[in-house]
Amino acid sequence: MLKENLIMLRNAHGFSQEEIAGKIGISRQAYAKWESGATVPDIEKCKRLADIYDITIDSLIKTETIDGRENILPAPKGRNIWGSVTINERGQLVIPKAARELFGLTGGQRLIMLSDDKEGIALVPAKLFEERMKKAMEWASSRSDE
Repeated sequence: MLKENLIMLRNAHGFSQEEIAGKIGISRQAYAKWESGATVPDIEKCKRLADIYDITIDSLIKTETIDGRENILPAPKGRNIWGSVTINERGQLVIPKAARELFGLTGGQRLIMLSDDKEGIALVPAKLFEERMKKAMEWASSRSDE
């Protein structure tokens, strides 16, 4: 878990073991032991690592996988990787429970689906989308009056 995340994060950010060890104030050898799993960092060092990579301590120490097979990089703070969902024959999908709870999504609630041809789709609660569109229209209207 932790050791795999340390390796992935360091490589994704282009750091050497020596560079990351210097950033948290330890020797390269001590850091290498964390990546090998021989030892683990104390909570203070975990906090420093999480800050460097802009992730939570929780994300640093737990392993996220794609369908339980392949480890994936921890998501930055405020971003989430909920795992995969499957679209059924009717085009329906189930939003993971943790995501529904975090965003207060309930059965029957309307969502607006946005997309980018290259990036994918996003679901936004209709109420929030409509509020933001109203503000954008008001702003645009005030600009045209000038």
